[in-house]
Amino acid sequence: MLAISLQSGSNGNCTYVEAGGTDSKPALRLLVDAGISGKRASQRLASHGRDMRNVDALLITHDHGDHVRSMGVYHRKFGLNIHITRRTYRTACKRCSLGNIAEVTHFKAGQDLIFKDVTVETIPTPHDGVDGVVFVIDDGHSRLGILTDLGHNFDGLAEIIASLDAVLLESNYDTEMLASGPYPTFVKERIRGPGGHICNIEAAELLKAAAGKRMKWAALAHLSQANNDPQLALSTHRSIVGDRLPIHLTSRYAATGVFRV
Repeated sequence: MLAISLQSGSNGNCTYVEAGGTDSKPALRLLVDAGISGKRASQRLASHGRDMRNVDALLITHDHGDHVRSMGVYHRKFGLNIHITRRTYRTACKRCSLGNIAEVTHFKAGQDLIFKDVTVETIPTPHDGVDGVVFVIDDGHSRLGILTDLGHNFDGLAEIIASLDAVLLESNYDTEMLASGPYPTFVKERIRGPGGHICNIEAAELLKAAAGKRMKWAALAHLSQANNDPQLALSTHRSIVGDRLPIHLTSRYAATGVFRV
């Protein structure tokens, strides 16, 4: 299995995953979220030798614009089959100008999605989107979690992380930067509240407590521009987790390299 973060942050989210391939059978190709333009996603995939038109399915986590704003373009221009909960789809259509979407595949939060020999587990979150989920992709050999926009450290999250071989994990804000930053009080309360995001310390403590020997790496995702700094996030994780686990950064502005599981 491999993953490439094409972009991660409140300015747009999109992650590419390949899973389940063999020498005689192509891998399943997935995109998680459509928060960046079709042009940008296509170009960033092409820089890694991938064609957007070969993606098998687009999975949507929740209805916020930084995750859904371009899903109509992905569907119309590149022929991607959208998988989304019914409530998320209805709310996304109200929030964003998505254009004509001929067909979507609805799933229920908590339902397993089966693609060839790959299972995608959909896990409900308390984040303040409508009917939001995160995904665990299991190809029978490895398990990859794409865990952002979590709300808070909800029951069962540590057990999910303990089951993974790799994770893209939200590490949204530094507590001191948020407290002293430019956001109005009600926005700060939303971010650190039960429906917002988890901070660097919370993410690091989750990894320290739950990441087992099977976990090969973690990539910190959805970092705030105003309330975090990539090197601060990384140093916070290093101070809490130590050196036992490779920790990478995703970017708000560019694709990462290829993360292999």
